[in-house]
Amino acid sequence: MRIRYGMVGGGPDAFIGAVHRMAARLDGRLELVAGAFASTAERSRRAGAELGLDPARVYDSWEAMVDAEASAPAGERIALVSIVTPNHLHHPVAKAFLEAGVHVVCDKPLATTLADAEDLCRATAARGRVFCVTHNYTGYPMVKEARERVRRGALGEIRKVEVAYAQGWLATRLEADGQKQAEWRADPARAGASSVLGDIGSHGHDLARYVTGLEVEELLADIGTAVEGRAADDDAAVLMRLEGGVRGLLSASQVATGERNGLRLAVYGSEGGLTWRQERPDELRLTGLDGSQRMLFDGAGDLSERARAHLRLPAGHPEGFIEAFANLYRNVAATVARRDAADAAGRAPAGSAAVPPAGPFDDDFPTVSDGARGVAFLDAAVRSSRKRRWVDARYDPPC
Repeated sequence: MRIRYGMVGGGPDAFIGAVHRMAARLDGRLELVAGAFASTAERSRRAGAELGLDPARVYDSWEAMVDAEASAPAGERIALVSIVTPNHLHHPVAKAFLEAGVHVVCDKPLATTLADAEDLCRATAARGRVFCVTHNYTGYPMVKEARERVRRGALGEIRKVEVAYAQGWLATRLEADGQKQAEWRADPARAGASSVLGDIGSHGHDLARYVTGLEVEELLADIGTAVEGRAADDDAAVLMRLEGGVRGLLSASQVATGERNGLRLAVYGSEGGLTWRQERPDELRLTGLDGSQRMLFDGAGDLSERARAHLRLPAGHPEGFIEAFANLYRNVAATVARRDAADAAGRAPAGSAAVPPAGPFDDDFPTVSDGARGVAFLDAAVRSSRKRRWVDARYDPPC
């Protein structure tokens, strides 16, 4: 049985909403049945009609959607909501749906302030809901392979972590021409205290954490605006001291002229190193102490069980952005189904006839706790840049 879900945001002229819908649809485990897709009723209704939804389940506002879905019959209401709005709406929308007992998938960053992120942490724990933050690059099979190799010690003692995210699409003031995606990102009231770190630096931070398992303890950040007249920042560099004395570097820029979506992670240890690039996601480059190089590919060679579980196609058939995004949605759907089965069975123990056993997809996605850590990292980076000094970045989320 497919899980019914709704969407807030993702209407006309939106980019990421369509990506979420494609990803959620890919494995057939989720069905979009409701939504409040835009900030105006007319645009929301137009989006709902284009998606073929029942007009009665297309709402004029997200507030109306929460009220209507919460009061719908149990067999018809949505079990999960996907939030793809500008950043400033993540907290109020997610909080309202959590309080209505709905599981949440939310685009990054989790919130624009640390207080709001922690509020969502506590609300998720209190309601016992599933909450995924879509740092979708962790869904790539070769990222999972990188994680498995680092975690089992194949690189030896980790010494250095470098993550860079280079884009060039904001090298000019697109927001001045009314370009929708640029316009809200250039508004600090909607984007948050750091636009570039919230938009792409948060991905780099989460990717490094996911692969290495290391948290940032101290950092020194330089965040600024390269394009004259822009209200928000568009370039950042962060020196990091990670757990165990590991040094790190994070770079995020949306004014790297000519770059497309250049996300790159490199991890170096005492016995070897690895490099993964988002623009060639089916490859994982391994390096040895003797200068040797080995390239691993999707579906080929001695890949870990976790990497293989997240592949859909035989070797040589490229899997990319949508499939990685879909891996998150599939993993969320598996986890929601298992949690809801447990709830329906009165929290019967795992392995009982009423509750399906845990599989390779359960709980393998960035959670609300991971999202709060991302906002704490962003908060520390902004403080460091303003004070022009190293700051303590250690953080324990309240969930």
